[in-house]
Amino acid sequence: MLYSSDCFRVYVQEDVVGAEIGAGMKNIIAIASGIMEGLGYKDNTRAALITRGLAEITRFGLARGAKEETFLGLTGVGDLMLTCSSYRSRNYSLGLEIGKENDAINVLLRNEKTVEGVIAAKTIYATSKKIGVDTPIVDAVYHVLYEGAKPSDEVRKLMLRQLKAE
Repeated sequence: MLYSSDCFRVYVQEDVVGAEIGAGMKNIIAIASGIMEGLGYKDNTRAALITRGLAEITRFGLARGAKEETFLGLTGVGDLMLTCSSYRSRNYSLGLEIGKENDAINVLLRNEKTVEGVIAAKTIYATSKKIGVDTPIVDAVYHVLYEGAKPSDEVRKLMLRQLKAE
């Protein structure tokens, strides 16, 4: 490939829908991951959140015509892992501050950075309701960002959801 070198490797894939959904939804899951850390949850809980986030992204993506394998590659799990765990991630960092304050209102008022997951949460929330896809993590982030819900209450609701097989 023209852009690959000994310090940069390029992979290609043709699932534009899956790549776009993965790119948008990973930012929402990253906000949730930051919130979890800000609230004091540890790595195991965040790993479970990220894993369930991947399942949510995949479920939504398949309903929109994406290919499942896209979400297992770099534009799926690769971007998701990085965005959900890096302090350089604007989405993760915003979530971290929201979690520390257990409130989004003041954090959003102070925020001066572009945080793609904020708008993506609104779009994916509305679309998931329209097409009937279950997106509990997206829903929780939406409630925190747009309805003034307390992050700790939304996490509790997620933890108390009906148990089911993976």
